[in-house]
Amino acid sequence: SKFLNDKWMIKNGFLNDVQEHKPWWWNIKVQKLNLSAPLILLPEVSCQKAIEILQEKGYDQAPVVAESGLILGMVTLSNTLTSVLAGKAQFSDPVTKVIYDQFSKIGLEDSLGKLSCILENDHFAIVVHQQMQFNGNGSSFMKQMVFGVVTAMDLLTFVSRNDKK
Repeated sequence: SKFLNDKWMIKNGFLNDVQEHKPWWWNIKVQKLNLSAPLILLPEVSCQKAIEILQEKGYDQAPVVAESGLILGMVTLSNTLTSVLAGKAQFSDPVTKVIYDQFSKIGLEDSLGKLSCILENDHFAIVVHQQMQFNGNGSSFMKQMVFGVVTAMDLLTFVSRNDKK
């Protein structure tokens, strides 16, 4: 049944947007949102330290990224606090114990229409950029770099500030 759902197909890259009456912003690229650089946590950061960092820097969530660049998930302030207070995690546990490992990624070149479809079901999307890296022996590989975290509020702010009507 999900294959009959156009929004699911768009979100997962199987279908280009088919909305007939698209809003003016639908085809604008995600890079136009001018997102600020994200706060990134390494997997060994403790829950206590993650809470302190998020509160000090004024963030609600942050991607957890391994040194290799692999995106492990998202840690949110509310989920971390809830998990610790409920006894499911200790302050001393690494944030990997409380991360959301199911998250959506979107590229800088993707459309705000695709982002809109993602944000209908998810609270945020991780904005990634593919980058080719070369090893010392000359072999190359593609690495995903976290470029930002985007929420529905970011999209709404962009649309309201630039409303063409």
